[in-house]
Amino acid sequence: MNQKSLSVKNKTHKKILSHLKDKKILRIFKEFEKSLNTKKNKLAVAVSGGPDSLSLAFLAKCFSLKHKVDVKYFIVDHKLRKESLNETKIVISILKKIDIYCKVLTWNGKKPSTNIQSVARDKRYLLLVQECKKNNIKHILFGHHLDDLFENFLIRILRGSGLHGLTSLSKKTKYKDKNTEILRPLLSLEKKDLIYLSKKIFNFFINDPSNKNENFKRIRIRNLLSLLEKEGLDKKKLLLTINNLKDSDKSIQYYTKRNIEKNSIFFKKKNILILNNDFFIQSHEVIFRSLTKVIQTIGQKYYPVRGKSISELIKKIESNSLTKVTLGSCFIEKINESILISKENKH
Repeated sequence: MNQKSLSVKNKTHKKILSHLKDKKILRIFKEFEKSLNTKKNKLAVAVSGGPDSLSLAFLAKCFSLKHKVDVKYFIVDHKLRKESLNETKIVISILKKIDIYCKVLTWNGKKPSTNIQSVARDKRYLLLVQECKKNNIKHILFGHHLDDLFENFLIRILRGSGLHGLTSLSKKTKYKDKNTEILRPLLSLEKKDLIYLSKKIFNFFINDPSNKNENFKRIRIRNLLSLLEKEGLDKKKLLLTINNLKDSDKSIQYYTKRNIEKNSIFFKKKNILILNNDFFIQSHEVIFRSLTKVIQTIGQKYYPVRGKSISELIKKIESNSLTKVTLGSCFIEKINESILISKENKH
């Protein structure tokens, strides 16, 4: 890079960081910075055009300049709306102004007619993870914020989720390949803060029309939260409740891990696990999670077996009516006083 180009680049970087003089933006950046480990030398940012992802892109840029971290930016064009290509071009143009170069990942092929949001979300994750593998990046930043946390909590309540499901949206989770980590450094920030930041930095963000479509459950929940807030919903107390549930979930995770370690024997060469009597004298939730985990491990599945099937299996074990069943690509049988779990061999 020649001296003139370097000088222009340095000026641009100084201008970007000068926005941190705004007290509100500095507070947001400090919260973002606190959520990330500066030892990470490569990061990817999932960009769309909403205020949350544009804020994420700006904050990640500041973070990369301050901590000398290599950050790549990717935007997924789902091709679900005819306006999407033009919107993508606008977002790319806006981000270039703060020295961000965004690569477009396109979802080609047939689109679903039902469950559109869920399928689109899964496809977005897959495209991003595949691109990250090409670039040897193990951490992807997403723009989920506090309002998303509340929405997720209420959606899980409507589904009848257990404690673990209710607290499933967290700042760090592993993608299904187990090698890629999903990071959500904005999870403690409200959407109104991110709207403020986007307006200040870009004077722009995209309003996706699907965000007003009440055919989607998430949008109905979002509107319900807005109504509840007008009726005096205390978001701080709701967050306190979620955090308390997370603490309880961590305690159960601890006892689940201990139960598996103390009351099972794993024969690695044969991929067989034997559970002793003490495995089943714990609380129901610990037994339930322990059994789910060991079947998932032996069966070598990413998704766990459905809760209803695990509950039925526990009933059979406790009533001494278990002989031999197949579940989650495993054989489960009672031999003397122990339960043996082995991998089902499919020919």
